[in-house]
Amino acid sequence: MGKAQKYVLLGDATYPLQDWILKPYQEDENLTQRQLQFNYRLKRAHSVIENAFLRLKARWQILLKCDDCSLELLPTLVLACCILHNICEAHDNPFNEDWLEGTEPTELPKPCQPAPAAMEDGRAEQVRELMCEYFESCGEG
Repeated sequence: MGKAQKYVLLGDATYPLQDWILKPYQEDENLTQRQLQFNYRLKRAHSVIENAFLRLKARWQILLKCDDCSLELLPTLVLACCILHNICEAHDNPFNEDWLEGTEPTELPKPCQPAPAAMEDGRAEQVRELMCEYFESCGEG
């Protein structure tokens, strides 16, 4: 869209809109078609991420038991699993769907209450609008 953007995290409605947290438009009857499309695509992207983490935990089941390792070790452990996963993919080591048995998708912790409007960053709306425009220019899907 002609404007450089930095990376953003995907959040849901409970997170404050920040220029680094992309969240959906608030669901109500006033949403435009393009805002509805944005929300739909954001939800699809979020589900892809959830599926990727589910597959990562299924392949590397040590990630299911991370409560018995130190917090300092956790980022290194996750990074190592990601690297090993990419090596497996690069060498055509197929993912076994049976590994998914017993690996339930877990609801990630998130705020209990929606963030107050005062926490929202006014510039972040420009980022969301730019992404909304981009999704609209991509067409259906």
